[in-house]
Amino acid sequence: MAESGDERRSERSGETPEATRGDGDGRDPFDYPRHWEADVVLADGRPVHLRPIVPTDADRIVALHARLSERTRYLRYFGAYPRIPARDLRRFTTVDHHDRVAFVTLLGDDIVAVGRYERLSESSAEVAFVVDDAHQGRGLGSILLEHLAAAASECGLRRFVAEVLAENAAMTRVFRDAGYQVSRAFEEGLLHLEFDIDPTEESLAVARAREQAAEARSVHNLLHPRSVAVIGASTDSTKIGYAVLSNLLAADFAGPVYPVNPEHVAVRGVRAYPSVLDIPDPVDLAVVSVPADQVEAVLDGALAKGVQTLVIVSAGFAEAGPHGLHAELRLVGEARAHGMRVVGPNALGVLNTDPAVRLNATLAPKLPGRGRTGFFCQSGALGIAILADAEARGLGLSTFVSAGNRADVSGNDLLQYWETDPRTDVVLLYLESFGNPRKFARLARRLARSKPVVAVKSGRHAVRPQLAATSTEIDESSVQALFEQAGVVRVDTLAQLFDTALVFANQPLPSGSRIGIVGNSSAIALLAADTARAQGLSLGAEPVDVGSQASPDAFASAVGQALSSPEVDALVVVFVPPVATPGTAYARALRETVRAAQLAPAAPEKPIVSTFLAAEGVPAELAVTDDGGTVEFGSIPSYPSPERAVNALARVARYAEWRRRTQGALARPGDLHPERAQEIVRDLAGDDTVVVPVDDMVRLLDCYGIRVVAFRVVSGEDDAVAAAAELGYPVTLKAFDDTLRDRPDLAGVRLDLSSADSVRVGYRGLREVSGLDDVYVQRMAPKGVSCAIGLQDDPSFGTLVSFGLSGVVSTLLGDQAFRAVPVTDVDAATLVREPRTAPLLTGYRGDEPADLAALQDLVLRVAALAEDHPEVRSLALDPVLASPEGAFVTNARVVLGPSPSRPDTGPRRLRQIGTPRGEAGGQNPDGSTA
Repeated sequence: MAESGDERRSERSGETPEATRGDGDGRDPFDYPRHWEADVVLADGRPVHLRPIVPTDADRIVALHARLSERTRYLRYFGAYPRIPARDLRRFTTVDHHDRVAFVTLLGDDIVAVGRYERLSESSAEVAFVVDDAHQGRGLGSILLEHLAAAASECGLRRFVAEVLAENAAMTRVFRDAGYQVSRAFEEGLLHLEFDIDPTEESLAVARAREQAAEARSVHNLLHPRSVAVIGASTDSTKIGYAVLSNLLAADFAGPVYPVNPEHVAVRGVRAYPSVLDIPDPVDLAVVSVPADQVEAVLDGALAKGVQTLVIVSAGFAEAGPHGLHAELRLVGEARAHGMRVVGPNALGVLNTDPAVRLNATLAPKLPGRGRTGFFCQSGALGIAILADAEARGLGLSTFVSAGNRADVSGNDLLQYWETDPRTDVVLLYLESFGNPRKFARLARRLARSKPVVAVKSGRHAVRPQLAATSTEIDESSVQALFEQAGVVRVDTLAQLFDTALVFANQPLPSGSRIGIVGNSSAIALLAADTARAQGLSLGAEPVDVGSQASPDAFASAVGQALSSPEVDALVVVFVPPVATPGTAYARALRETVRAAQLAPAAPEKPIVSTFLAAEGVPAELAVTDDGGTVEFGSIPSYPSPERAVNALARVARYAEWRRRTQGALARPGDLHPERAQEIVRDLAGDDTVVVPVDDMVRLLDCYGIRVVAFRVVSGEDDAVAAAAELGYPVTLKAFDDTLRDRPDLAGVRLDLSSADSVRVGYRGLREVSGLDDVYVQRMAPKGVSCAIGLQDDPSFGTLVSFGLSGVVSTLLGDQAFRAVPVTDVDAATLVREPRTAPLLTGYRGDEPADLAALQDLVLRVAALAEDHPEVRSLALDPVLASPEGAFVTNARVVLGPSPSRPDTGPRRLRQIGTPRGEAGGQNPDGSTA
């Protein structure tokens, strides 16, 4: 809304547009960086498309200007400015995408906001915005500022300035609330604002908070519609359109339901409409159940109607082959560009059990009751079985979403929603692949601090065709590292998922890992005890066997005593019904005793699991219910076997221990020079991967305080002796060939050479073995334990820091630990202690401990390098000699390549849906996104 300095100077001095255009270097105004395009979610949960401006946007800019109120024009241009002169219009729409950059946000074919910057000097630029009056208050200014700041940083700018009318409080608030340190100066009714655009902790936190609020609102719109249309509603009971409509009506949805069927006046007794456009009232949610080849026509009507969210249960898209994938990407691109989110295609549907909503837009014939567990599932077919299983076990749900092909709405969107949903306490995920696992790690880690997240990750060795466009296969060690670091409880099967969820949903978290066991069978109690020890739990007291003939009161008394013991953090109750007394009497006695113990003043919270009557889930006798019969917190879950009960409790105990653990802080060591490193990376990186030459590698690592022990490359005996004298004895000689250096028999290495003669002998030996004249001469590092620190990157998953001891045995056993970037100080400390061979670093059998602090510092430096420069696709520091004197890097290798395609950095954006719109530039030749 502030006028750019270039525009004011041009109008006041009478300069021609060419003199101020900023594209004198001949840059093509249509050729902009394609990664600057993005779909973004606004504060109200609706998406828009953002891209750089092009000359063919001129008519849209004129149309936007015509829609602006006189007040908005005054605030933007510091005057009336009723129309845009041709000279200014050309300058507005023809930019060089470097010194002069402008972004437009489009809703359909209409531009609803423009943000631009114009370079003032080598490091600063003036920034300005204007937003359509009808779309002000949706967060467009903040979105544009984030994307402009990112583009400016790429172009070498470090600072934004703006001049704003003092009365323009809205524009001032955009800058102030963005988290930057803004300096202000006031003169003659104008505010002069300046701020550095490098991200700060505050600006990143603001952006993340806005992202969470916007994406959560987007899912809220999906799960809380005021009206629902079923497009393809059918009178044929064998059709999915019949099932969807029937389930909506059976659930007694709180708002109006509109069947859409051109052939019938009514469906299931509800008036039908020929098309969604014929519905007289607004439609928030449309469930689409027509054949795949008709969905595009349905989309056109939904877009025209202004539908907020589309749930597509129809199949025949990405899972059907390349043509289906192309149709799917085109459909989602169009939907987003017109402000609509999409669930599916090939989805089971969505469910919200909130009594104020009562939404069942799914195909599932059996539904669980109301509860406080949210469930996200990718598979539609499996979703039916999942819902039936949840119902059978008595696990109530708050919300359920089956995303099918996950073309748009994904598990990450649901994580954002559940974080602040007051009706959800536990989150369950069935994942077949990751769309943006970097973002998943960040969101899950934040969510798991307040709500347990339990996940099944299937598809370990294959990815379904319909998910291939939005996922990449990830090795198991990477997945496990991702889950553990994020605090996600990972299970292998759906049975384990429900076993664990029942404890989380009904019982408190334990304060420790000590368990008590009470039962009427010593054999079953022994099974429970053995399983507990195997799972890392300890027995706080000896198992209590009340005997097979104990009365319900005696049984309940033993349970009460175990609960009151200060040596017990959790309780396992195992029960075999006696012949004489009905088992239900014992169950009621157990429930009432536990309830009384939990309600006692200052009673510690202790979870209880049971093996009762061979029941699975929450049997009625062990359930605590409200007036409506809904199972509530405090109910006691039961399992068919003691092993399953204890295994579920062990997972909950490990999660509780993770919650108690210090989270740590993102730590960056001092003495880092990322700008200097970026210059090196920019000079070397290209379209293909490249191994960084030795000298450049040393310079790059040095920018992050990673010092390689001094060495020289020599090509002759005399040179080797001279280099040894320069470096100082003792030295080591290493073959130039990596394969020789890494051999277990050290055939390519000569160690601890302390004289010129030994250097000559060593050089001749290496030359004979390798057949090469070139040899490394390196100063000997202090003797220590040989370790390896590395980076491995996947285009979808992100960067992992690995640590382990060097050597064939560690490699064969896979004895490495992993942490995902970014790394906290606690992550670094636990990483170097996690491998099974790590005791060798801490004084095993009387050896002097290595300097673990030095290893941790090295890990943090490697992580900082990876975070700052995603072009570093792999790195290996091997060996690193860890000794009491420190950690010494004696060999390193760095590989650069194109940046990963799905980073979790930069300005807010939705996950890219595949190929950009249009042929190559993301828009059609006329600049539209249609």
